[in-house]
Amino acid sequence: MSNSSSIIQFLLLAFADTRELQLLHFWLFLGIYLAALLGNALIITATACDHCLHTPMYFFLLNLSVLDLGSISTTVPKAMANSLWDTRAISYRGCAAQIFLFLFLMSSEYFLLTVMSYDRYIAICQPLYYGTLLGSRACVHMAAAAWGSGFLNALLHTANTFSLPLCQGNVLDQFFCEMPQILKLSCSHSYLREVGLLVVSVCLSFGCFVFIVVSYVQIFRAVLRIPSEQGRHKDFSTCLPHLVVVSLFISTGFFAHLKPPSISSQVLDLVVAVLYSVVPPAVNPLIYSMRNQELKGAVWKLMTR
Repeated sequence: MSNSSSIIQFLLLAFADTRELQLLHFWLFLGIYLAALLGNALIITATACDHCLHTPMYFFLLNLSVLDLGSISTTVPKAMANSLWDTRAISYRGCAAQIFLFLFLMSSEYFLLTVMSYDRYIAICQPLYYGTLLGSRACVHMAAAAWGSGFLNALLHTANTFSLPLCQGNVLDQFFCEMPQILKLSCSHSYLREVGLLVVSVCLSFGCFVFIVVSYVQIFRAVLRIPSEQGRHKDFSTCLPHLVVVSLFISTGFFAHLKPPSISSQVLDLVVAVLYSVVPPAVNPLIYSMRNQELKGAVWKLMTR
């Protein structure tokens, strides 16, 4: 048995034991990672360079793409390196940094998606006040609040998690360092502090979820009252991508951490972790650009230059 002071590295969960499957996992993750890099980088560049996209909606979308790039870069490159070099090790400090960055980026993304639902609510339900309520300064403040809240949440959880004594070994049942996996290694009753922090985080997340749901109920009611079919289609086309991204983010994340222990298994946990940590950053650019003619036009102009 070891304590946290003697742990110099953790052992992550390997995707496969055979060399062929390890290389297959490497190439699969490399393809997903390159697709996420390309898609999010195009959105960031197009939004920053095209003056027609200098609006609150695309400003928040730029922030979302930056967060997606950061979150997938926190977990996937290390998993690819482990598969390529046939190792499972990650250093103690590397594990702490990975947990902090992943919590920071994912929390910020959730808060930002909440802000984006407010943006869509004002744009559709109160369009006359859109320029007043969502001026450039207000947008910067809301984006900064999302990033700052995510940073504070990650800092508290990471500091508290790694202050606990660890005496249950150093093997993690996940392909990246995840806070619940570290807590399983704790042998101290001090983990109740982390439970308290988790309760606060869950309440805050639930409040954001309720805000998003109420916003979209009001949005759909306003859209359905529009007499013109073309007007309804236009408003739905601006809201649908955000709603799909929110649904994917919330459903995979909540299922990963709130699924019943009776259905939990190593394979299922691994698949769900991939779904909520790897898939959304890769598909979000596709979702947002699929029905958005302005964004597709800006990306096309960027590529033809």
